[in-house]
Amino acid sequence: MSTDLKQVNKVKKNSRRSENSNDQKFVERLIKIGRVTKVTKGGKKLSFRAIVVIGDENGQVGIGIAKAEDVVNAFKKAKSDARKNLIKIPVTKTLSIPHSVTADFGACKIIIKPAIEGSGVIAGGAVRTVLEVAGIKNVIAKQLGSDNLLNNAQAAICGLKKLTTKSQVAKNRDLILN
Repeated sequence: MSTDLKQVNKVKKNSRRSENSNDQKFVERLIKIGRVTKVTKGGKKLSFRAIVVIGDENGQVGIGIAKAEDVVNAFKKAKSDARKNLIKIPVTKTLSIPHSVTADFGACKIIIKPAIEGSGVIAGGAVRTVLEVAGIKNVIAKQLGSDNLLNNAQAAICGLKKLTTKSQVAKNRDLILN
């Protein structure tokens, strides 16, 4: 009896593993690892903060932030946080965005504009990483204000959330496209 129960549990575990292996393949990019020190009564407590962007290079992207006592755990926690915060964005046939967009986050302002095919990703810092992981290949972006990597990445995500397609706008306005 007990061996049958063990075999059933083993099959369940293996089926869970196969479910996880069938998940989409995500590209993970580390934006920044920062050393954080907290001063306490007994001394200083050292930890690490990781900022990670994941995406499937096909219109899905997410950003995650996490702290842990070592770099590896901080990275893993940030990666799982990014999976929870995935957003789907529209990408055109030319691997660009449908329209221009501006977004603010904190003291950062981001301007993202579509570009012609073959121009590549013209952006800097964290914004470039977010756009590449999202699968956008032809775009121009400018970051204004603060040069904080986390805020710039969050501003890029806010801008990408604002993107809409013609069909979405027509549906919202109760119009019929020809």
